[in-house]
Amino acid sequence: MKFTIDVLGIFLKVVVRVNKVTFAPLVVSTLFILLTSLLAHCARRLVQKTIKEPFIRLLLEEAIAAAELCGCCFELIIVADNFGVATYAIYLFALTIWWSLNWGDATACPYTHIEDIIEGRGDIRKAFIKTWAELAGGILVFKYVQMYWALEISETHKNKAFEDCTADLQVPALYGAIVEGVATCLCRLASRSLSDLNPRYSTAIDSFIGTSLVVAGVLTRHTVLTYRYEDSSANPDLSVSVYCKVHVGKAFDYSGGYFNPVLATSLKAGCDGHTLMEHAMVYWLGACAGSVLSVYLYKLPVIQKYVRGTTEVNGDSIWADKED
Repeated sequence: MKFTIDVLGIFLKVVVRVNKVTFAPLVVSTLFILLTSLLAHCARRLVQKTIKEPFIRLLLEEAIAAAELCGCCFELIIVADNFGVATYAIYLFALTIWWSLNWGDATACPYTHIEDIIEGRGDIRKAFIKTWAELAGGILVFKYVQMYWALEISETHKNKAFEDCTADLQVPALYGAIVEGVATCLCRLASRSLSDLNPRYSTAIDSFIGTSLVVAGVLTRHTVLTYRYEDSSANPDLSVSVYCKVHVGKAFDYSGGYFNPVLATSLKAGCDGHTLMEHAMVYWLGACAGSVLSVYLYKLPVIQKYVRGTTEVNGDSIWADKED
């Protein structure tokens, strides 16, 4: 307890001092993210040293991981809104690497437990309990974030602590669920491939893919792909014309692109713009359906052939079992 109080005291002195410089708001956000990560790391080490029962220890680690994830992402919203998507992407990339290296068996993501059930590595009861632990950590951490924002150390935090939030869902719930499901499926397919291939920089690659999926829609927001087909049949009485227009980045404007039910619930449940039923359909049903789909898609021969074939490539390689 004394250690935590000392850390908080030093932290507040630092942020008050740096708040006077030009880039103070970004420094304040950075220090808050670092503090959150430090406190979560200390809590995790304490649990590992004091809790002997494996399942109880894992439950606490899941709660801590979810709290760290959601606490940092609350501040990342501030970073994205005030310093742009590029800065947000750099921070998210670095954080996902940190989380991969420090969370151990914790995932802070409910659909990974569903995947374990499908593949025979877990049971429903334990999956349900771990999901509740993650929800508890993700929801309770907002009080910690709110306490910090209420200090209004930076202009970017002004009136943030108690303002009404707005949902990111901009389309009917079914469309939003499809967006979350497809993106989650792609993300899980990439993670499974990296896990099997075990490349030398797998953590960084996985973090890059996850970050890219989150920010891709924003970076391509104004990109439009078009396709036109004209039938060249000689029969003048029968002709076919097809025109397709796709707004590439709009999908991520539709739902927000969370790809994690606990994260979406912590940041957006109860916000104006959607009901709790719509929220559950998009961010829970959609994401979990995409995750389950990835399990079966990954077993398809075409994907397995690609994964196995990739490991046979020689030459300059990032794979762990190859020599450069």
